[in-house]
Amino acid sequence: MEENAVSPLPEAQSRRQKSRPGVLKSAWKKVRQPLVRSTFVKHLLATLIAGIVKFTYWTNPSVAGSDDPEPRIRALTPAIGALWHGQHLLGPAINPRHHKLVAMFSRSADAELNALVAQKLGFGIVRGSGGREDSRAKAEKGGARALITLKRTLDSGMNVAMIADIPHGTPREAGLGIVTLAKVSGRPIVPIAIATSRRKVLERSWDKTTINLPFGRRSLTVGEPIYVPSDAGPELMEEKRREVTAALNEATRRSYELVDAPR
Repeated sequence: MEENAVSPLPEAQSRRQKSRPGVLKSAWKKVRQPLVRSTFVKHLLATLIAGIVKFTYWTNPSVAGSDDPEPRIRALTPAIGALWHGQHLLGPAINPRHHKLVAMFSRSADAELNALVAQKLGFGIVRGSGGREDSRAKAEKGGARALITLKRTLDSGMNVAMIADIPHGTPREAGLGIVTLAKVSGRPIVPIAIATSRRKVLERSWDKTTINLPFGRRSLTVGEPIYVPSDAGPELMEEKRREVTAALNEATRRSYELVDAPR
């Protein structure tokens, strides 16, 4: 009799333990949206992430063969710095503070926190279309406004940073937006890649987002500038788009090669 009375208890206890994660997940979903909408919380998170970015950068000393961005920035300013989605998380830490820089971020809600982090690190911000507007016309209008703002930024003598591939498009394939900006501004596109020896790759993300971890080594690769003539037609624009893709992929490959090489 005692055995029959006692035996159901482990099973019941197991069911209660299994239900707890589900309860916690449900509770988190209820509070997540109000937190995301809170300006205070967003700025608090941005401040925390900016601190982590700086900490990660300074705890990863530069490896031999890494490029020094300062001479290239000084020689090419104003220029358009090009990076890939998912490979850009340490990007805000590499710009010397005395060089003014404006970065373009998608207008999507997902990019808002990234934009706030960049602001905390001293960047100016321009919000372009992230493809999540109410209509295609609005998205195109938003992208055109961002392009005009970035051209004016370059005309004023400030550098611009852009993610070359299109959000949720084909990763590591440049879009025409950055090529169009180079065409209308007359300023060069400069491929930039940064990598660390210690990192976590989010394999299930569309762009294979790479989270840089502290206490490793870092490398920075700056590619050769790419100019786009003001009279470039569709064929040349496509050729330049492919050139940006190849140059940025090569810079990325070299950066990883440097940090992954045996000491």
